[in-house]
Amino acid sequence: MRLICIILLCTLFTGIAFGKDNSSPRYAGSSSCMECHERFYQLWSTSMHGLAMQPYSAGFAEKNLTSPQSDIGIGTEKYRADLGQGVVIESGREGSKKYKIEHVLGGKNVFYFLTPFDKGKLQTLPVAYDVEKKEWFDTAASGMRHFPSGERGEAGDWREYPYTFNTACYNCHVSQLSTNYDLKTDTYHTTWAEPGINCETCHGPATEHNKIAKLTAKGEPLPELRIISTKTMTTVQRNDLCLSCHAKANPLAAEYQPKERFYDYFDLITLEDADFYVDGRDLGENYTGTSWNMSPCVKSGEIDCMHCHTSSGRYRFKLEKFNNACLPCHEDKVKDPAAHTHHAETSEGSKCISCHMPKTFFARMSRSDHSMLPPVPSATMAYKSPNACNICHQDKEASWADALVRKWRTRDYQQPILKRATLIDMARKRDWTKLPEMLASISDPKRDEVFAASLIRLIPPGQDQAVKGALLMAAKDPSPLVRGAAVQALGLIPSVESLQALVEATADDYRLVRVRAAAGIANFPGMTVPAAYQSQLGKANNEYLASLTTRPDQWTSHYNLGNYLLGQGEPGKAIVSYQTALQRDPQAIMAMVNMSIAHAQLGESDEAEKTLLKALKQAPDNAEANFNMGLLRAEKNDLKAAEDHLKKAFTADPQMAQAAYNLCIITAQDRIDEAVSWCRKASNLRPQDENYGYTLAFYLSKRDDKSEAMKILNAILEKNPRHKDAEALLKEISR
Repeated sequence: MRLICIILLCTLFTGIAFGKDNSSPRYAGSSSCMECHERFYQLWSTSMHGLAMQPYSAGFAEKNLTSPQSDIGIGTEKYRADLGQGVVIESGREGSKKYKIEHVLGGKNVFYFLTPFDKGKLQTLPVAYDVEKKEWFDTAASGMRHFPSGERGEAGDWREYPYTFNTACYNCHVSQLSTNYDLKTDTYHTTWAEPGINCETCHGPATEHNKIAKLTAKGEPLPELRIISTKTMTTVQRNDLCLSCHAKANPLAAEYQPKERFYDYFDLITLEDADFYVDGRDLGENYTGTSWNMSPCVKSGEIDCMHCHTSSGRYRFKLEKFNNACLPCHEDKVKDPAAHTHHAETSEGSKCISCHMPKTFFARMSRSDHSMLPPVPSATMAYKSPNACNICHQDKEASWADALVRKWRTRDYQQPILKRATLIDMARKRDWTKLPEMLASISDPKRDEVFAASLIRLIPPGQDQAVKGALLMAAKDPSPLVRGAAVQALGLIPSVESLQALVEATADDYRLVRVRAAAGIANFPGMTVPAAYQSQLGKANNEYLASLTTRPDQWTSHYNLGNYLLGQGEPGKAIVSYQTALQRDPQAIMAMVNMSIAHAQLGESDEAEKTLLKALKQAPDNAEANFNMGLLRAEKNDLKAAEDHLKKAFTADPQMAQAAYNLCIITAQDRIDEAVSWCRKASNLRPQDENYGYTLAFYLSKRDDKSEAMKILNAILEKNPRHKDAEALLKEISR
């Protein structure tokens, strides 16, 4: 037996779309709209869209802020805003430093402040202002996650790139942005036409429209509109327009334009992300889009964002007409809310949104649950996710609420939601005892697309032979979100069937699916794509490479490009990309691990070892770094060190079958019982891997467990009668 040197290549896709040069003279600016649309201009200019970002001034401070009562300690420094000077003062071991407050973000719940930084960056300052409580607080600490398990996330340093305005939130707080990032010098020369989200963000360039308007007599209809009207948009187009900002998503292309399709520009983050509770409720900041796509109302195709909101973001329904938002579909409940809610008609409990869109808080910001699902107290009991009943009745237990809703409803409406939450929870914990049920739920015609995509992303593609079958079916799902997730997973299962599905997906109607398919095919350098498909593959491949350049300032862009080059058999070029990724983020462990793999492919084992040592110095318990170091040590015949690293890898990731298998091979030299134990773990984790099963049978026979060995070998041959090694071993031990 020999070590299986299957290197673990880490993959990652993340980011926000990078702005193109929008300095085109076609854009006229919001003030040009005021002459004809003064009422709308006034509504917009005072809205949260219009004020998404604004310049800081003494007048702004006097109107909106109060002076801090004390310093805020962050690490070894203390911070205090001086509103008169318009600065935030940092005091610490190295003395005092002032950071100018130049711009203000937000204002609905919180004001964040930006300061000019080195290399053209605009950095979010470490202190922010709570609008309702009228108090200052630690920006980064407020964004710390508190997970249901009791674990806490870590607060980042305010100087790091997640708090750099140019890299994160800029595209949805300013209009007609040109990022102007220079990769060679790592500098920004960012410009924008207007702060806030202006008219032309949603309606497109207005210059031609304005020209026609000026040439048309007042009161006469325009011969040509020459601007985008949301009135002529479909429901999906209006939703996609809003979701281009109001969704947590990975970018596929630069600069989304009104009327474009969401999945041609973005890939939605789903419940694989720990910022969601397992039932889909918000834990961290998720920007609405994912829960919105879970809403039965949205799935009906009858509702868009502007049914409830004006284009400036305001809620359309106030006071006594509050529930009219749910007309005309739910007229019976709107006419008699008390019968449905079991609350007094004029109470908060009889507002539709109180139960179906309850507000939760994160980082001092409130957000409404846009899944519009009913309260599920049983999910609170099982997974600590919030429910509307206990958000209001905080003095009661979830079991109290659960008993009431079960009494009020003869139908167990909670069961389907709880069932899929359970599957997500098990998948996150890598518990595959209900894998058949998970796969069945993905293929169910009534499946929720968000939950289906989530499960696809959570289930390891090589977990079981049945997984590939489910993924092949999902690659033909009606939802581009599900298809995209499926072809991305198939890209990690090298087989003829996977390749065929990926090749077909390169002609998909949606860029998301084409890009994921091209990325997957890049992982199969030894497999040939038929000539008939080369043209469409070339186009999809170009789209994929373009998607990797949408964010040249983010380390993940260069990291993913390195992965592509490595898959194409160009380890030297891959190393250059990984080095660029590490220049962007010196703590990018995955880039170090994959760079070590590239060095190993070039025969540069010493460089591979140096790179892994750097990774392990920063993250001594990292599973992939330890696994690859274990393989490297084994190649150098340092089996003791190899065993230590492989055991660390398996401890960090108890699902890592490759580590268990290689530990079996190493320990078999002098500890046959331990070897069998490790091989059994590998085989149990990957029952579809015939090599793991065969190896287990081999070592069982070595310790004279012939009966079990024969049983395993017969099972292998039943599935694959051509497995010559299994056939030969069975004959040998049957004598």
